Amino acid sequence: MSELLVDFITSLDGHASGRGWPGFWGLEGPEYLAWLGEQPEATYLMGANTYRLMSGFAAGEVPSGQDEFRPEEEASVDELTQASKVVFSSSLEEPLTWPNSTLVRDDAVETVRAMKSSGSGLLSTIGSLSLCRSLLRAGLVDRFRVVMFPVITGATGEERIYDGYPDVALEMIEHRTFDGRIQLVEYKPRVLEHPPLGVPA
Repeated sequence: MSELLVDFITSLDGHASGRGWPGFWGLEGPEYLAWLGEQPEATYLMGANTYRLMSGFAAGEVPSGQDEFRPEEEASVDELTQASKVVFSSSLEEPLTWPNSTLVRDDAVETVRAMKSSGSGLLSTIGSLSLCRSLLRAGLVDRFRVVMFPVITGATGEERIYDGYPDVALEMIEHRTFDGRIQLVEYKPRVLEHPPLGVPA
């Protein structure tokens, strides 16, 4: 059975991006980049908006506010290009131009449920806030990982991650600090029907 990882990089205040900021908020360091390079092979799940953005980067479209990609950003996009990707969309048309991408028009929750039961590798989301929210609500997420960068983007932050989420209990299974400033926390999530009635002893 496959394992599903929801994976976010965020500002401290829970934004997935910020206007005018470079990738990784310009704060990635050698320890973090080395850890990224050690990640296991995965099939990446995404929605149409993330596909349009990331495939644009792969085609050479530079993010607004930048003149060119930094080497770290190029390496990240190149790795994604080589990876298997499943794109859930009713608006995109085949054939998808980004290599190794498969378009799925069926219901994402049911498709991922079937992928988990019939597969054996790692499934990982990238971006795609509404997709991640739907998969979490459906109880399909095995691991919920957040890497928080030391910046608050109160004025420029975009894509607030947790808006619309259910209440979720989180059991920590890993934590780590990279380069003395970047914090990783990883949890096993459990969606709650209501707040807990008491605090465990």
